[in-house]
Amino acid sequence: MLHMAPAALVDHYLGISRLLAGQLDFRSAIRAVAAEVAHIIPHDHLDVCMLMVDGNYHTAYETGMDTAWGDVASAPVANSPIRSLLRGEVDYMLTDDAMADPRFHFEGAFKRPIVDQTLRSRLHVPLKVQGTIIAALSCSSQKPAIYTMEDVDRACTIADLLAPYFFALRAAEQAQQSAIVEAESRAREEGLRQGALKLTEALEQERQRIGMDLHDQTLADLTRLSRRIDRLAKSGDLTGAALEPVSRGLQHCMQDLRQIIEEAKPSVLQLFGLAQALENHLDRSVRDSGTPIEWALVDDTAGALDGLEPTVSVALFRITQEAINNAVRHAQPLSITVRLRVANGQVEIETSDDGCGVADRRGRIGGGIDNMKTRARLISAKFALGPGRSNRGTTVAVQLPLCRPGMDDEASMKDAQ
Repeated sequence: MLHMAPAALVDHYLGISRLLAGQLDFRSAIRAVAAEVAHIIPHDHLDVCMLMVDGNYHTAYETGMDTAWGDVASAPVANSPIRSLLRGEVDYMLTDDAMADPRFHFEGAFKRPIVDQTLRSRLHVPLKVQGTIIAALSCSSQKPAIYTMEDVDRACTIADLLAPYFFALRAAEQAQQSAIVEAESRAREEGLRQGALKLTEALEQERQRIGMDLHDQTLADLTRLSRRIDRLAKSGDLTGAALEPVSRGLQHCMQDLRQIIEEAKPSVLQLFGLAQALENHLDRSVRDSGTPIEWALVDDTAGALDGLEPTVSVALFRITQEAINNAVRHAQPLSITVRLRVANGQVEIETSDDGCGVADRRGRIGGGIDNMKTRARLISAKFALGPGRSNRGTTVAVQLPLCRPGMDDEASMKDAQ
């Protein structure tokens, strides 16, 4: 304990108040006043342990020594050596030797700095605002038994000076964090809005494409067949040989319609699941391309994808469908592989080819990539597009949590099993 004239003591208290002015963060504030505090209470280590708003976690801002307390952004109050003070169970804590004091050495206590830095004498008092504890002021010395009750009283006065300023700093930090969260939320909402707009435009283009296909192909075929039937009816030639071209034309027309419907609505997905639908599309795309492309679908999910919501399954199907189409039409690959797997609670679908790569492809595929990104964003999935293995070809990967919000507990348990 330092013996000091009352006037000198008041000067040091005023010095603390002056030094706090203009400090904009916790660390600079505690470091600014450390020297003045040392005139009142000698210390080797000084820190303010700030409680977070929920009261269950805290963080320390220290000076004099750098310890593990200052390295942790957030620690549970339950593990703090001064938890009884932070919880308001005691008015102060004072010890001659924290190295041996059992109050600091309970099971699970974050006490390593006490041992590492040989912090023996310690005193702790609360910082209160309107009767509520917001933090604790801690003074520590490597010398044993140097603090007395008079030092506790002085520490309480210092705490009263620090409390309103640190309360204001905490409020400012919370406001800043809230502003950041709100800005991020608005950005996500705007991203989703823009994504939905792009997807709506893409769907409108798809409807126009279907309309053009029906007009230019199916409707034209049906018109020709109708005129041929009229001519046959007028001529009276309704023999099998005369009707055979009409029958064949109707079959082609129906096949074209099935193809248009299949592309518009993945019925295999609804009937047999995502893996089977992707395998069916991969097989048909390669077969229809007329080029020798080896393909494989590797499903390591053990049926876990069956629990996905229908909208999520459709989005994953459309993303992978576009990746397959791009590879077949533009990459000139020798092989295409689609892998489905589940790891660490995440489902991932990876489409890879050994073709020429995105940068070297001819044709306009930018819109398709934008649509894939938009579909992924709308289901909160991660999307990645890059070179394939050994820097050859292209890999498209989409990843999202297997147990998504909105799935009921029973479905989640089924997926986990």
